[in-house]
Amino acid sequence: MNRSLWYVGTIAVGLWISATALGGLLPDSLAEWPVNIWCWALFGRIYASTGRKERIEMLTVVAIATPMELFFSEVWLVYEYQRDLMPLFVPAGHYFLFDFGRRAALRFKISWAMPLLLPFVPMVLYGLWTGGDTSGIFLLLLVLAFTQWGPQPRLYAAMAWAALAMELLGTYLQNWTWANEVPWTGLTAWNPPLLVGAFYCLGDVLVNLTVAKFEGEPPTVVTT
Repeated sequence: MNRSLWYVGTIAVGLWISATALGGLLPDSLAEWPVNIWCWALFGRIYASTGRKERIEMLTVVAIATPMELFFSEVWLVYEYQRDLMPLFVPAGHYFLFDFGRRAALRFKISWAMPLLLPFVPMVLYGLWTGGDTSGIFLLLLVLAFTQWGPQPRLYAAMAWAALAMELLGTYLQNWTWANEVPWTGLTAWNPPLLVGAFYCLGDVLVNLTVAKFEGEPPTVVTT
């Protein structure tokens, strides 16, 4: 199976089904269930057919992403889901995006990682200048730091764009909405924040370090 195509299709179609209740064909109370079932079935199929290391990665992503999502949406309140509580398909979706980003990263050289982030700079400065997204400068610095000093720079650059694409679709369909004023900080944010990929990069770093520790290996470093 071409996993990247499955991931893109699952995320795009799944978000539409969940947001619109299959174009109004389902009652709103059941809107998320076809996506829940499909995502976890796909997750289970990959888990059953892959090796030990990737299984550890899959479980680690779910173990890290789930409490992070609940903290951001239920405690920090930086965004709110369409039906309040985090949909059950979200943790599996995090693995799909992680693996998609990893596969996309293999398609370009490590020397491209930092240049791929340069288009974000003028947009972040515009958000800072207008006051519409004053949090963007901090998220940009995080992504640049991960890319400069993290063990997988290509992954972080790829995730910055992949996460933005998914967030643009999710917010357009109103699966979730980001707060314009970031609680506890006095900062503002667009819906979605331009550098929302910073949160995904943080998760990827934690996954990499956790799996490396579990396997008794050094963190994966990509050098080509």
